[in-house]
Amino acid sequence: MQLSIIVPTYNEAPNVAELVRRVTDETRGLDAEIIFVDDSTDATPDVVREVAASAALPVRLIHRDVRTGGLGGAVLEGFAVAEADACLVMDGDLQHPPEEIRDIYARFARGDVDVVVASRYTGGGTSDGLAGRTRVFVSKVSTALTRAMFPVRLKDVSDPMTGFFLIDRRVVDAAALKPRGFKILLEILARKNLRIAEVPFDFAGRHAGESKASMRQGMHFLTQLTALRFGKMSLFAVIGGLGALANIAIVWGLTHLGVNYLVAAIIASEVTIIANFLLQEHFVFQDMKGEASGVWARFAKSFTFNNAELLIRIPIVALMVSGGHISVVIATGITLIVAFVVRFVFHSLVVYAPRKRAAQVSKARHIVEELDAQAISPGEL
Repeated sequence: MQLSIIVPTYNEAPNVAELVRRVTDETRGLDAEIIFVDDSTDATPDVVREVAASAALPVRLIHRDVRTGGLGGAVLEGFAVAEADACLVMDGDLQHPPEEIRDIYARFARGDVDVVVASRYTGGGTSDGLAGRTRVFVSKVSTALTRAMFPVRLKDVSDPMTGFFLIDRRVVDAAALKPRGFKILLEILARKNLRIAEVPFDFAGRHAGESKASMRQGMHFLTQLTALRFGKMSLFAVIGGLGALANIAIVWGLTHLGVNYLVAAIIASEVTIIANFLLQEHFVFQDMKGEASGVWARFAKSFTFNNAELLIRIPIVALMVSGGHISVVIATGITLIVAFVVRFVFHSLVVYAPRKRAAQVSKARHIVEELDAQAISPGEL
C-alpha cells in the first residue's frame, strides 16, 4: 500500500461521510486507506462503520474506550496499524482540505525527505479557517514561541503546530515519545532530527460541528512545550519552586492565625514535601513508576530523605552565616541549589530505581549515565 491516511476523531460524526468522499476523489490512482482512530462519545464510530461499508477505498476504525495520550496517542496507534509506511495525518473536521493530499504525497514521493509538513505560513498558505482575530493571533504567537524554543530543529519548519503532515513512520521512535498533548508533530520533530519539506495549504473553516479549542488546551500546550524544551530536571525544579511558594504562603497564613512560627514552619514543610511528591509522581517520574518499588515505599524514601535534607541544610546555613560571614539570603540560595541537585539525584537513582537492576560493568559509570539520561529526558505532561 502506498499511503495510509490517519484521522484522529473526537465527536466528528457530521464530517465523516464528506471527508471519506473527498479523500476518495483525491486519492484515485493511489493505493490508499483511511484509518479513523476515534475517541468519540457521540455516533462517530457508527457513522464510520456505515460509510466504510460502501466506500471505494479501505476504511478502518479503531475506537478507543481509554483515550491514552490524547490526540497524540491516537496518531501513534494509527501508525502502529497502518498498512503503508507513508502515513498522512489530518483532522476530521475538513479544515485540512483533502484536495491537498496529492501534492503532499507527490513531494514525499521524491524520496529526499522524512516528513512533509502542510503549512499555513509558507508560500501561498493561509490560516483563514481560524475563527476570529484572537485565534489567528494566538496561533501566530504560539508558532513563534515554539520556533524560538527549538531554533535548530525547527529552522526549516514555518508551521510546527499544524496537524496536517505526512511522515515515514519508520523514522518515528514511538518508544521515545510521550504523547500527552495534541501537537504530535511538534513532539516528533523536537525529539529527532529529520529531513523536512513544506507545502502550503489553505486552512479551511470547519465543515460541521464545533471547534475543540479551549483555554485548557492552551495551557496543556504550554506545559507540553516546557517539558519538551527543558526536560525532566526542569519540571522537577518547577515543582520545587511551586513548593517553596506554597511553603511561604502556608507559614504566612498560619502565623496570621496565631500559630507559633516554628510550628507553622514545620507544618508548611511537611505539607509541601507531601505535595511535591504527589506532583513528581504524576508529572516528572511517571514513566519510571512501573519498574520502581511500590508507591508507599517510594513515598517513605522521598519523605525521609527530604526531612533529613531539611535538618542538615538549616545548620549549614547557620554555619555559613555565622562562620563565613555570608548573608543569609546568599547562604540560603547556595544551599537550595545544592539541595535541588542532590534531591534530583536521589529521586532518580534511589526513589525510582528499578526493583531489579542487571549487573553493570561499572557501577559508577551506570550512575553517571543514568543521571544524565534522567536530567535531559522529557517530563510526563
